Amino acid sequence: MKIANIILKGEQICVVNTQEGLIPAYQLAEHPGSRRHPSVADVVADPPYLSILRSSLDRKNGKYDTIEESSALFSSPLGTPEKILCIGLNYRNHALETKKQIPDTPTVFSKFNNSIAAHNQDIVIPDSTRQLDYEGELGIMIGRTARKVSIESSMDYVFGFFVGNDVSARDLQYRTTQWLLGKTSDGFFPAGPFITTEDEIADPNDLKIVTKLNGEVRQNSSTSNMIFRCNYLISYLSQYMTLRPGDVISTGTPEGVILGMPPEKRKWIKNGDVVEVEIENLGTLRNKFVS
Repeated sequence: MKIANIILKGEQICVVNTQEGLIPAYQLAEHPGSRRHPSVADVVADPPYLSILRSSLDRKNGKYDTIEESSALFSSPLGTPEKILCIGLNYRNHALETKKQIPDTPTVFSKFNNSIAAHNQDIVIPDSTRQLDYEGELGIMIGRTARKVSIESSMDYVFGFFVGNDVSARDLQYRTTQWLLGKTSDGFFPAGPFITTEDEIADPNDLKIVTKLNGEVRQNSSTSNMIFRCNYLISYLSQYMTLRPGDVISTGTPEGVILGMPPEKRKWIKNGDVVEVEIENLGTLRNKFVS
């Protein structure tokens, strides 16, 4: 099942993607105990309600007011997670192109909720950077509280997967040894359009990932090339902190970023540029960058 948040009549609501269009979740089934229409966060926090939605979608007896995806105003499906955990240098060729050492353990950094942006949302280029870059990435959303879980059981704690873009201001990122400043400006973590529930993805470690800049393919790889795979990352992170429902992990980017080009060929993201990240079976995330 693919679910998303959209803005409808001024309210953020969860919708389910179907062949007929987007169906508001509340039309499929009322959310028990809620006085408002549920968002994705409500669905993540209530596994029984997700099961009810699945059953209702399978039956689909009634008539529903569908919304065309092309006309929907998306908001981020991530809501306001407690933690946004990102993995750096998780593709060997990306580490090599940026002249970094291949990591022996996951390189972990964070973003804050101010960086969250939606599919089709314009991303404002900060005045503080002249070296803005894209990083198409597979995202994981946690669905159950995970603390010190094993590699073998870690995928049982996943709610679903999504397409993300770890937007990076390289001149700020490498100003110090800490990457944070270049990673978490407003809008620097667009994600979506959908969260695809884990049951629909047979192997998240074998998905094609493509990033385009103004229609030109820049990144063309597979999550099979990750150094640290999804199950390992979840287990690893859970040894040091409790992962809670709604927390997200961005698993790193493959080769093909602007930073990896020879200095004379680097043309950083500028006003009017459009970045699209597509991951097999998850969808396409599109954002325009504006001054």
